[in-house]
Amino acid sequence: MNSTERTFVTSAGLRLWTERSGAPEDPAILLIMGTATPAIGWPAELVETLVGGGHQVLRFDHRDTGRSDCVDFATHPYTLADLAADAVAVLDGHGVTAAHVVGASLGGAIAQWLAVHRPDRVRTLTAIMSGPMGADAGPAWARALAGQTPDPDDLPPPAPRFLEHLARKARMPRTTREERIAADLETWRVLNGDVLPFDEPAARRLVADSYDSAGDPAAAANHDLASRRMTDDRRVPLSSITAPTLVVHGTEDPLRPLPHGEALAAQIPGARLRTVPGMGHTFLSPGLPRRVAELLLEHTMV
Repeated sequence: MNSTERTFVTSAGLRLWTERSGAPEDPAILLIMGTATPAIGWPAELVETLVGGGHQVLRFDHRDTGRSDCVDFATHPYTLADLAADAVAVLDGHGVTAAHVVGASLGGAIAQWLAVHRPDRVRTLTAIMSGPMGADAGPAWARALAGQTPDPDDLPPPAPRFLEHLARKARMPRTTREERIAADLETWRVLNGDVLPFDEPAARRLVADSYDSAGDPAAAANHDLASRRMTDDRRVPLSSITAPTLVVHGTEDPLRPLPHGEALAAQIPGARLRTVPGMGHTFLSPGLPRRVAELLLEHTMV
């Protein structure tokens, strides 16, 4: 019988909010969201499509987001490996031995980490709007922001429109709830790109609910700090991944342009790259969540 169960699990002393949808006896899909975004970043339509396709679906609030515990990063800094350990704790908390692991953006890097270092927990791997977990995008960003010539070995930096938005956002007042919601809504608008229509009501709900559920809305910025910590465990060759792998990437991604997805697929043996015309760096376009879910269903039938 399909149902929805919401509960907390523990990881390294932190309480993480989790949700399981679907029948517990069905194959599990673990959804890992991206930077600074709680579980609701995975649209309900996507979850419902996966459940309707015969899966149980696990999604969770990262540490420092939503209803999960927050961390004093200055005192207790964490890395991608710690975020991956949180994902394993979610599986353990729901009694799931191995799952189809799906990550978006930073979640895609976490999913890669699991496929490399905990292959026993990964039935299949899907990375959406992501890039190789060992690629340090920081220097390319810095060169782009400084107007310098790109290094030939750089993956492309974010689109100029996104970099211009970051500069504007840094000057925007963000002291009240309304100001923060307005600034974050504009971020999602820019991340959506200019090709597919932007579902502003859905984006506004995501931003408002993310803010209202958070114990400390500012804590989510810790994800940026963690993502920039390039530890040796992230530099392990992705050629060691044995899980069947799907890379999903939008042709209009303004944060991680398509070459990021192409580079990721090229590094994993047998990986398939599926490009989504017009998709940016969000699921916030009408019909897009179902479209992505159908790609996942096709892949998880292996």
